[in-house]
This record gives sequence, C-alpha cells and structure tokens, in this order.
Amino acid sequence: MIKIGVLGDIGSGKSYVANSFGYPVFNADKEVSKLYKTDKKIFFKLKKILPNFFQKFPVEKKQVLNAILDNKQNLKKIVKIIHKEVRKKMLTFLKKNTHKKIVILDIPLLLENKINNKTYILIFVQSKKSEILKRLKKRKNFNQNLFNKFKKIQLPLDYKKKKSNFIIKNDFKKTTVKKYVKNIIGQISK
Repeated sequence: MIKIGVLGDIGSGKSYVANSFGYPVFNADKEVSKLYKTDKKIFFKLKKILPNFFQKFPVEKKQVLNAILDNKQNLKKIVKIIHKEVRKKMLTFLKKNTHKKIVILDIPLLLENKINNKTYILIFVQSKKSEILKRLKKRKNFNQNLFNKFKKIQLPLDYKKKKSNFIIKNDFKKTTVKKYVKNIIGQISK
C-alpha cells in the first residue's frame, strides 16, 4: 500500500487535491468534527483541562474557537487530546484499506505531529498567498486571529516543500490539478 500525505498551507486546497486522486482519503478535519459531535470522552477531557470553555456536549466549534482565541496555550492542550484520537482513527482507516493500492492522508499537522514515516510519499500543495486569503475570507467562520494562531503551530512552508516528493501548483482549476495527479500516479505506480 502506498501512503500519500498531502501537505500545504491553510486554504491551499489540500482536501480538494486529496480527493482528486480517486483513492480512499483519511480527512483529519472531518474526523475531528465527528469527535467533537460524538465522543463524550473527548468532551470530558476538554472540560477537565479547560472548564471555562467546555460546558456542554456535543462540543461546538464556537467553544473550541473561544478557548483558542483566549490563550495560545489552549490550542496546544486541545491538539494534545484530539491528536491521540485522530491517530487511532487513522490506524483504523489504514487497516480497513490494507487491500488498496494507494491511500491518501489529508492531515493538516502530519509533519508537526510526526504521524508520517519515511515510506510516505509527500505532496506539497502550493498556492498563491493572495488566492488563499481570498478563498479563506469567503469561508463562513473565517477568523484572522485564529488563522494566525494556527499558522504559528505549523512548520515553515519551505520546510514542508523541501520534505515533499512532489509539488502541485494549485491554481484552483480542475484541469490543472487532474494533470498533476495523473502525472504523480504515473510516477509512483512504476
């Protein structure tokens, strides 16, 4: 099984690229949302460390955002709790898909949380900063403050780019992404 990790900036189109491969995708952001909505153990752990912010279940995005915006250390505390569960979900996903030729890992903090190993093929999604900001500002709950805090816990983009086996220059056009994906699949399938 070939494991492909998709890296890039917030809003660079990582999930779109991941889904363009046509293979099973593990989307960490979706898993985190599910955990907040369905996992009471997560709620109780969050409530224990940040009781002022987590008072009712299911956990709402607003509670998480308020905790992160209140203190930059809160983000690290939340990530520490959530990360363990996301890793378990990823391992379950990998077991379920052992018979697949390729799987895609769409995990925003893949390198930061040391989830990858040397056998993973890393793809860096590169997009223009102006295009990213334009797209992010269209998102319903975009918050510049929050965006800046998440950027601070990420490794530099240049580092991620150097660590990557492939770079996809995302201009947010289907044809461009498909061309890159087809090329990458061709190279890794040899």
